Amino acid sequence: MPPGHRHPHGRPAAEVDPDAFPSIGIVGAGPVGLTLGRAFAAAGWPVVAVASRDPARREAFRSAVPGARAFMEPAGLLDEVSIVFLTVPDDAVAAVAAGLRLYSGQALVHTSGLLASTVLHPAMAAGTLAASFHPMVAFADTDAALVALRGATVAIEGDEPLVAVLAELAEAIGAQPVRIPPEGKAAYHAAAVLAAGGFVALLDAIAELGRGAGLDETGALTIYAPLVRQNLANAERLGIRAALTGPIVRGDAGTLRAHLAAMHALAPGAIALYVAAARREIDLAVARGALRPERAATLGEILDAEE
Repeated sequence: MPPGHRHPHGRPAAEVDPDAFPSIGIVGAGPVGLTLGRAFAAAGWPVVAVASRDPARREAFRSAVPGARAFMEPAGLLDEVSIVFLTVPDDAVAAVAAGLRLYSGQALVHTSGLLASTVLHPAMAAGTLAASFHPMVAFADTDAALVALRGATVAIEGDEPLVAVLAELAEAIGAQPVRIPPEGKAAYHAAAVLAAGGFVALLDAIAELGRGAGLDETGALTIYAPLVRQNLANAERLGIRAALTGPIVRGDAGTLRAHLAAMHALAPGAIALYVAAARREIDLAVARGALRPERAATLGEILDAEE
């Protein structure tokens, strides 16, 4: 239970073990809520309730987290828990929070990477706490996400007593808590989107180009995934600028023109992404001192013709 808090709804103090982990309720039984519910319970933190308007998701959660009571409406679980996790989409967080009225001793946490904990303030009352808890994990597959939580980072911000509890919870599930200032969350989340969905979009463009070379998606991933992993390893070992290789660094204008011509013929949907990446590569190469300004200008003119 958050330090200095009594149990909500005036339950007798004799029912509360001050040394026990706080009871958790989860609003939203989608991939994030289901994965976190499983992880928290496996770490020994009591997940006692879930709220979801989707009957199938409620039952799936109860099957995965034995002992959790299921409710259709979020307000239904307030009598059961000390900490409420909102694992709903970003656009729904404010509305769901506005429909809750916490009692002294309770805490409210959302899992949005974008929003600060201040979005939860409509639900707050005297003696309550608010925070955010964002695992840096892709939740496309809940079993894989559960494994990935170990070693992942969890971005935390909010009211200090609760942040300390959430840091302990993150460590309990094998993750590494990091503190992000509220004003930095939008940039933090945009970077996360580039690392997740943005990277998948890049893979899709690679696969589109691969089809022009006669490769199906599996074949493209087989060929190019090792190169992706090698470049990530290089960036981690050498730094981002030093890891950059390829025709842009060399100033190969002819290669750039040939690539663009091939994409116009075979993969026009990949051109905009290729051009945007190439401009970024030019900046990196110039900053590293690997590309002379006049060669950079020539490459830039070729890219300008695409816009």
